[in-house]
Amino acid sequence: MTMTQATPMEQIAERVERLLLRHEELQRTNALLVAQVESLTQERDSLKSRLSAARARVDALLDRLPDVKNTS
Repeated sequence: MTMTQATPMEQIAERVERLLLRHEELQRTNALLVAQVESLTQERDSLKSRLSAARARVDALLDRLPDVKNTS
């Protein structure tokens, strides 16, 4: 065996280190995605609330319109 070849234990340690780095990267990505979902959920809820208020205003305006009968 030459001095440049890694021992099986060194190879395993290197793979474990890469897995740990990947795990940390995935945790950061997941945290960003969770924050994005929370933000989008809040935006959706706000838009639903605004839509509901707009519908109520339209309904109120429609109620104020006089009834128009078709005389044809």
